[in-house]
Amino acid sequence: MTQNTASHPGAAHRTAANRTAEVERNTLETQIRVALDLDGTGRGSFRTGVPFLEHMLDQVARHGLIDLDITAQGDLHIDAHHTVEDIGITLGQALRQALGDKRGIRRYGHAYVPLDEALSRVVVDLSGRPMLTYNVSYTRALIGAFDVDLLQEFFQGLTNHAALTLHIDNLRGSNAHHQAETIFKAFGRALRIAVEPDPRMGEVTPSTKGTL
Repeated sequence: MTQNTASHPGAAHRTAANRTAEVERNTLETQIRVALDLDGTGRGSFRTGVPFLEHMLDQVARHGLIDLDITAQGDLHIDAHHTVEDIGITLGQALRQALGDKRGIRRYGHAYVPLDEALSRVVVDLSGRPMLTYNVSYTRALIGAFDVDLLQEFFQGLTNHAALTLHIDNLRGSNAHHQAETIFKAFGRALRIAVEPDPRMGEVTPSTKGTL
Protein backbone atom coordinates (compact mmCIF):
# COMPACT_ATOMS: atom_id res chain seq x y z
CA MET A 1 0.00 0.00 0.00
CA THR A 2 1.26 3.47 -0.86
CA GLN A 3 -0.14 6.66 0.60
CA ASN A 4 0.93 10.30 0.45
CA THR A 5 -0.58 13.37 2.04
CA ALA A 6 0.94 16.16 -0.03
CA SER A 7 -0.53 19.61 0.28
CA HIS A 8 -0.35 22.75 -1.85
CA PRO A 9 -0.90 26.38 -0.81
CA GLY A 10 -3.41 26.98 -3.59
CA ALA A 11 -5.55 24.00 -2.72
CA ALA A 12 -8.38 26.06 -1.19
CA HIS A 13 -9.15 27.80 -4.47
CA ARG A 14 -11.59 25.42 -6.16
CA THR A 15 -13.59 25.93 -9.29
CA ALA A 16 -17.38 26.05 -9.06
CA ALA A 17 -17.73 22.65 -10.73
CA ASN A 18 -17.34 19.49 -8.70
CA ARG A 19 -14.79 17.67 -10.82
CA THR A 20 -14.75 14.35 -9.02
CA ALA A 21 -15.55 10.79 -10.02
CA GLU A 22 -15.73 7.33 -8.53
CA VAL A 23 -15.74 4.30 -10.84
CA GLU A 24 -15.77 0.57 -10.17
CA ARG A 25 -14.84 -2.08 -12.73
CA ASN A 26 -15.45 -5.72 -11.88
CA THR A 27 -14.51 -8.61 -14.14
CA LEU A 28 -13.64 -12.27 -13.64
CA GLU A 29 -9.97 -11.19 -13.57
CA THR A 30 -9.96 -7.98 -11.52
CA GLN A 31 -11.99 -5.78 -9.19
CA ILE A 32 -10.93 -2.14 -9.43
CA ARG A 33 -12.15 1.03 -7.72
CA VAL A 34 -10.87 4.51 -8.61
CA ALA A 35 -11.87 7.76 -6.92
CA LEU A 36 -10.34 11.04 -8.06
CA ASP A 37 -10.61 14.78 -7.59
CA LEU A 38 -9.12 16.88 -10.39
CA ASP A 39 -8.93 19.91 -8.08
CA GLY A 40 -7.19 18.12 -5.25
CA THR A 41 -3.95 18.67 -3.39
CA GLY A 42 -1.93 15.71 -4.65
CA ARG A 43 -3.00 13.12 -2.10
CA GLY A 44 -2.63 9.50 -3.16
CA SER A 45 -3.76 6.24 -1.58
CA PHE A 46 -3.11 2.96 -3.38
CA ARG A 47 -3.82 -0.65 -2.49
CA THR A 48 -3.24 -2.69 -5.63
CA GLY A 49 -0.76 -5.44 -4.85
CA VAL A 50 1.63 -3.96 -7.45
CA PRO A 51 4.10 -1.79 -5.51
CA PHE A 52 6.00 -0.34 -8.46
CA LEU A 53 2.79 0.79 -10.17
CA GLU A 54 1.69 2.38 -6.89
CA HIS A 55 4.96 4.33 -6.81
CA MET A 56 4.27 5.55 -10.35
CA LEU A 57 0.63 6.45 -9.62
CA ASP A 58 1.85 8.46 -6.65
CA GLN A 59 3.86 10.59 -9.08
CA VAL A 60 0.69 11.33 -11.08
CA ALA A 61 -1.21 12.38 -7.97
CA ARG A 62 1.54 14.53 -6.49
CA HIS A 63 2.69 16.25 -9.68
CA GLY A 64 -0.81 16.51 -11.17
CA LEU A 65 -2.31 17.87 -7.93
CA ILE A 66 -4.99 15.21 -8.36
CA ASP A 67 -6.36 13.33 -5.36
CA LEU A 68 -6.29 9.64 -6.25
CA ASP A 69 -7.62 6.66 -4.31
CA ILE A 70 -7.19 3.35 -6.13
CA THR A 71 -7.86 -0.15 -4.86
CA ALA A 72 -7.47 -3.33 -6.88
CA GLN A 73 -7.72 -7.06 -6.47
CA GLY A 74 -6.54 -9.08 -9.43
CA ASP A 75 -5.18 -12.40 -10.57
CA LEU A 76 -1.64 -11.61 -9.48
CA HIS A 77 -0.98 -15.33 -9.06
CA ILE A 78 -0.81 -15.37 -12.87
CA ASP A 79 0.98 -12.04 -13.38
CA ALA A 80 0.28 -8.31 -13.06
CA HIS A 81 -0.95 -7.80 -16.63
CA HIS A 82 -4.72 -7.75 -16.04
CA THR A 83 -4.42 -5.68 -12.87
CA VAL A 84 -2.20 -3.00 -14.42
CA GLU A 85 -4.23 -2.76 -17.63
CA ASP A 86 -7.57 -2.63 -15.80
CA ILE A 87 -6.33 0.07 -13.43
CA GLY A 88 -5.47 2.13 -16.53
CA ILE A 89 -8.93 1.47 -17.99
CA THR A 90 -10.74 2.41 -14.78
CA LEU A 91 -8.61 5.51 -14.21
CA GLY A 92 -9.39 6.59 -17.77
CA GLN A 93 -13.13 6.13 -17.17
CA ALA A 94 -12.94 8.17 -13.96
CA LEU A 95 -10.96 10.93 -15.65
CA ARG A 96 -13.47 11.20 -18.49
CA GLN A 97 -16.36 11.29 -16.02
CA ALA A 98 -14.73 13.98 -13.86
CA LEU A 99 -14.01 16.20 -16.89
CA GLY A 100 -17.67 16.29 -17.92
CA ASP A 101 -18.25 18.41 -21.03
CA LYS A 102 -14.75 19.98 -20.75
CA ARG A 103 -16.02 23.53 -21.07
CA GLY A 104 -13.53 26.18 -20.02
CA ILE A 105 -10.45 23.95 -19.69
CA ARG A 106 -7.07 24.50 -21.32
CA ARG A 107 -7.40 21.12 -23.12
CA TYR A 108 -3.70 20.83 -24.01
CA GLY A 109 -0.77 20.22 -21.70
CA HIS A 110 2.84 19.23 -22.02
CA ALA A 111 5.79 18.68 -19.71
CA TYR A 112 9.45 17.76 -19.83
CA VAL A 113 10.74 16.08 -16.67
CA PRO A 114 14.32 15.01 -15.89
CA LEU A 115 15.55 12.61 -13.24
CA ASP A 116 19.33 12.48 -13.16
CA GLU A 117 20.35 11.09 -16.57
CA ALA A 118 16.78 10.43 -17.79
CA LEU A 119 14.51 12.89 -19.57
CA SER A 120 10.94 12.37 -20.81
CA ARG A 121 8.36 14.47 -22.62
CA VAL A 122 4.60 13.94 -22.39
CA VAL A 123 1.97 15.83 -24.38
CA VAL A 124 -1.76 15.57 -23.65
CA ASP A 125 -4.78 16.63 -25.69
CA LEU A 126 -8.18 16.07 -24.10
CA SER A 127 -9.51 15.66 -27.61
CA GLY A 128 -12.26 13.09 -27.16
CA ARG A 129 -10.29 10.87 -29.56
CA PRO A 130 -8.20 8.03 -28.13
CA MET A 131 -4.67 7.91 -29.52
CA LEU A 132 -1.47 6.77 -27.82
CA THR A 133 1.98 7.31 -29.30
CA TYR A 134 4.50 5.63 -27.04
CA ASN A 135 8.20 5.90 -27.84
CA VAL A 136 10.08 4.30 -24.97
CA SER A 137 12.99 1.87 -25.12
CA TYR A 138 13.68 0.69 -21.60
CA THR A 139 17.22 -0.34 -20.80
CA ARG A 140 16.01 -3.51 -19.08
CA ALA A 141 12.88 -5.64 -19.14
CA LEU A 142 12.25 -5.73 -15.38
CA ILE A 143 12.30 -3.08 -12.68
CA GLY A 144 12.57 -5.32 -9.66
CA ALA A 145 9.87 -7.88 -10.45
CA PHE A 146 7.79 -5.46 -12.54
CA ASP A 147 7.56 -6.07 -16.31
CA VAL A 148 8.11 -2.71 -18.06
CA ASP A 149 5.90 -3.81 -20.99
CA LEU A 150 2.91 -3.36 -18.68
CA LEU A 151 3.42 0.41 -18.55
CA GLN A 152 2.38 0.72 -22.19
CA GLU A 153 -0.66 -1.45 -21.45
CA PHE A 154 -1.56 0.91 -18.58
CA PHE A 155 -1.35 4.00 -20.77
CA GLN A 156 -3.21 2.30 -23.64
CA GLY A 157 -6.10 1.41 -21.35
CA LEU A 158 -6.16 4.92 -19.89
CA THR A 159 -6.02 6.59 -23.30
CA ASN A 160 -8.79 4.45 -24.77
CA HIS A 161 -11.21 5.07 -21.93
CA ALA A 162 -10.38 8.70 -21.14
CA ALA A 163 -10.67 9.44 -24.88
CA LEU A 164 -7.54 11.55 -24.97
CA THR A 165 -4.53 11.89 -27.25
CA LEU A 166 -1.28 11.11 -25.48
CA HIS A 167 2.27 11.34 -26.79
CA ILE A 168 4.94 9.82 -24.55
CA ASP A 169 8.62 10.09 -25.47
CA ASN A 170 11.54 9.03 -23.33
CA LEU A 171 14.27 11.18 -24.81
CA ARG A 172 17.17 9.62 -22.93
CA GLY A 173 18.02 7.51 -19.93
CA SER A 174 20.16 4.58 -18.85
CA ASN A 175 18.27 3.62 -15.68
CA ALA A 176 14.90 1.99 -16.36
CA HIS A 177 13.42 3.15 -13.04
CA HIS A 178 14.40 6.73 -13.88
CA GLN A 179 12.94 6.38 -17.37
CA ALA A 180 9.58 5.22 -16.01
CA GLU A 181 9.48 7.78 -13.22
CA THR A 182 10.12 10.71 -15.57
CA ILE A 183 7.26 9.49 -17.77
CA PHE A 184 4.75 9.37 -14.93
CA LYS A 185 5.88 12.68 -13.45
CA ALA A 186 5.63 14.33 -16.86
CA PHE A 187 2.21 12.78 -17.43
CA GLY A 188 0.97 14.17 -14.12
CA ARG A 189 2.25 17.66 -14.89
CA ALA A 190 0.94 17.67 -18.47
CA LEU A 191 -2.46 16.46 -17.31
CA ARG A 192 -2.53 19.13 -14.58
CA ILE A 193 -2.12 21.83 -17.24
CA ALA A 194 -4.66 20.30 -19.63
CA VAL A 195 -7.46 20.01 -17.05
CA GLU A 196 -6.93 23.48 -15.58
CA PRO A 197 -9.75 25.99 -16.05
CA ASP A 198 -8.66 28.72 -18.47
CA PRO A 199 -9.97 32.06 -17.16
CA ARG A 200 -10.02 33.51 -20.67
CA MET A 201 -12.02 30.58 -22.00
CA GLY A 202 -14.92 31.06 -19.59
CA GLU A 203 -17.60 28.45 -20.32
CA VAL A 204 -16.55 27.98 -23.94
CA THR A 205 -15.57 24.51 -25.18
CA PRO A 206 -11.96 24.69 -26.48
CA SER A 207 -12.79 23.35 -29.94
CA THR A 208 -14.09 24.83 -33.17
CA LYS A 209 -16.43 21.82 -33.30
CA GLY A 210 -18.15 23.04 -30.15
CA THR A 211 -17.71 19.67 -28.42
CA LEU A 212 -14.92 17.40 -27.21
